[in-house]
Amino acid sequence: MIDYLRGKVAHVEAEYVVLDVRDVGYQVYTPNPYGLARSEEPVQLYTYHHVREDAIQLFGFTTRDEQALFRRLLEVSGIGPKVALGVLAGGRPENVVAAIQQENLAFLTKLPGIGKKTAQRMILDLKDKLGSIDSRWAVASMIELQPSEAQPEDGGAAWAAAREALAGLGYREAELDKAWLSMKDRITGEESPDTLIKVALQQLFQG
Repeated sequence: MIDYLRGKVAHVEAEYVVLDVRDVGYQVYTPNPYGLARSEEPVQLYTYHHVREDAIQLFGFTTRDEQALFRRLLEVSGIGPKVALGVLAGGRPENVVAAIQQENLAFLTKLPGIGKKTAQRMILDLKDKLGSIDSRWAVASMIELQPSEAQPEDGGAAWAAAREALAGLGYREAELDKAWLSMKDRITGEESPDTLIKVALQQLFQG
């Protein structure tokens, strides 16, 4: 079992990074690959090693809290690694935990790949299991999460969710405004938050 990897980001794609660890390149799927590409220093990713008959994959996270939440999400029927990764890309982990604890279906169903039935299963299966992830997230459970009221001209609810996730990565408001201005003419309005995150990160990475 590989618990974590530490190395420099050698290559970036929309869904994964290649981490150079002592001259060995590890392909690691991660929620926000382009966010990691900003670092010129070695990065450490806490990993989940997923093995199935037709694939062996590594999923990586910048914190143990994300790693733990990812593992919990996999316990929910209907959620596989790619959907769990999309959940972490589409919402801050503490907000996902808070939404589950508050039974906030409006928030959960805005996450990539999560429909109403899956959101209900998340609440049923995980509501009483998330306290052990990190006591700091107990504060987040007191936050009142409301559906986004962003107007369509501002990118709508999908961009609001994507923007929140990007802000959680440390991007400033001015950077996000600039990215939106550069990408909005290519947006149809049908994109998910996960798709908008990837498009925005490409724009932010290019400068």
